[in-house]
Amino acid sequence: MSLNLEELKKDHKTSYLAGVLERLEREENDVREMMKDESLKDMAQAELDTLLEQKNATEKQIQDILDKEKEEEEFPNEIVLEVRAGAGGDEAALFAWELAHMYERFAEIENWNWKTNYESKNDLGGFREASFEIKGKDVYKKMRYETGVHRVQRIPATEKNGRVHTSTASVAILPIRKKVAFEINPADLEMEYSRSGGKGGQNVNKVETAVRLIHKPTGLDVRSTNERSQLANREKALVILTAKIQQLKEEEEAKKYSGERKNQIGSGDRSEKIRTYNYPQDRVTDHRVKKSWHNLPKILEGGIWEVIESIESGETGDEEE
Repeated sequence: MSLNLEELKKDHKTSYLAGVLERLEREENDVREMMKDESLKDMAQAELDTLLEQKNATEKQIQDILDKEKEEEEFPNEIVLEVRAGAGGDEAALFAWELAHMYERFAEIENWNWKTNYESKNDLGGFREASFEIKGKDVYKKMRYETGVHRVQRIPATEKNGRVHTSTASVAILPIRKKVAFEINPADLEMEYSRSGGKGGQNVNKVETAVRLIHKPTGLDVRSTNERSQLANREKALVILTAKIQQLKEEEEAKKYSGERKNQIGSGDRSEKIRTYNYPQDRVTDHRVKKSWHNLPKILEGGIWEVIESIESGETGDEEE
């Protein structure tokens, strides 16, 4: 097993074991020198066997830690979930709110931590757009295929002729990774400050704590309004912006190799229509795996385990339309 001790010493999770391994390797070298003396060979061999056993056990511990870190990097336990109203005006905004509520209930069931970063509501309480932070075990692993366009078919409360309308909302799942392969140039950022609304204490509407960050080269923008200070909102916005740029880079990379994709679940692009919520037929259909589920009220209250498990397994069915 080839391990870089100098790199392992820099990681607080492996630094102690790296020191142990370094000591064992020194002792191993000393014992191998002893074995050159025929009179000490048998005693040295017994000591060497013990050292090699300890060394292998230590290397295995280190490798287990590195494997876990690699998995956490691939499937981090922190994400940002964004919802945005699409086609359909107020009805689309109400649907975006319902999707956010569905995910919030699912987060509660999974014992994940849910926090609001930013909300922009219409007069009916629907979301024009909103951003949430979710932390918890396997959150990205379970939520990563929710990115895309979600479609709702139902009769809106304001519809007088009983016609079924179709509206859409988009969802984006952004993993928050501890290691990123790029740095954002401060000169590429534009910052805007404004007063936060809603809860947060007496100063919330007097001080410009809300932050909007714009990344000029890509045009991406991020808002954070729910932290207590301007600095905290700026830091949170930067974390989310970094995740957005990372996702953009990964999407561009995926498009280059789209013909070689082993995973046929979807492109992970928020412009891809992935699911339809049909109220008249009490049915949710996922178009990627061509499967449908009934009991829409239960699903919208967070009961989406079967949907998520089907997408993870990639099992396809006969899509109902």
